[in-house]
Amino acid sequence: MTDLTTSAPNDRDTSRSDGVEIAADVERLGEKLAKVRGAIGRIIFGQQEVVDQTLITLLAGGHVLLIGVPGLAKTRLVETLGTVLGLEDRRIQCTPDLMPSDILGSEILEEGESGRRDFRFLPGPVFCQLLMADEINRASPRTQSALLQAMQEHRVSVAGHYHELPKPFHVLATQNPLEQEGTYPLPEAQLDRFLMQIDVGYPDDESERRMLIATTGAHLEKPTTVLTPADLQSAQTLVRQVPVGDSVVAAILKLVRNGRPDTSDLPEVQRHVAWGPGPRASQALMLASRARALLEGRLAPSVDDVLALAEPVLKHRMALNFAARADGVTIQDVIRRLTAPLA
Repeated sequence: MTDLTTSAPNDRDTSRSDGVEIAADVERLGEKLAKVRGAIGRIIFGQQEVVDQTLITLLAGGHVLLIGVPGLAKTRLVETLGTVLGLEDRRIQCTPDLMPSDILGSEILEEGESGRRDFRFLPGPVFCQLLMADEINRASPRTQSALLQAMQEHRVSVAGHYHELPKPFHVLATQNPLEQEGTYPLPEAQLDRFLMQIDVGYPDDESERRMLIATTGAHLEKPTTVLTPADLQSAQTLVRQVPVGDSVVAAILKLVRNGRPDTSDLPEVQRHVAWGPGPRASQALMLASRARALLEGRLAPSVDDVLALAEPVLKHRMALNFAARADGVTIQDVIRRLTAPLA
């Protein structure tokens, strides 16, 4: 008779085996991500935090909204990411006359050799793995809603038929914070689909000096491929396997729920916030914190990860009221007040 108590592995042994395997995967991924950061750093100067936050978003399987004035290498960043990560990337320039079919594609009527006529679907630029939507707020609401479906469902509907998008699929959209004439502000539902809103600032003095020398000479550095789409998908799966401690879960819940006027115990939030972040913000913070830990070669996220990512995850998911504007309070001020008890 077989002794099942000795032949079957117990739960503790299984969990220990899984933990060792995850640790080995994290170590291997960390080496690859170090190469990714190095390859991007040779092309993009002085934007390390922007690069890291963008990589965190991609590792978490999300979309990015990049806010910055023209000339800060936002387009160059997307092109570089596409090459380094081995993704098929495309770019669309959003304008008021851009139609949904210009992004999604359309059906055309074709006549075969036999004379039979059939409709054939011609895929639009959204059928890629890394889509840059440049100045997304210049597209009309109708076009924005078409892109919203692609971002949320990873498929599009044309003429009553669904078409699956490639995997992985990510949207990196840009906005110019200065020129707002002729724009259509993104609705809250679409803003919520972006895992992070990343503000792109000017490079520091030394980085701009390096950029001048590197980009105006005879030899221009070109990005090299480090990962494959399969590698990125494996990394995204690993992110969801990273264990999260109770203290991190509690910090995320406290942070997000304190940002809602009806559940907050902070007088500043009750007075200045019109509406706060929803459950998708909690999910985004959880995934982003896990991804940040992996990017830095750690096996589990900490509360410091939550604090570091609170602003890019929350600021486009909250709105201030008139009292806040009258008092000169910004959304960054509110988020700093939310994170203060956790620091």
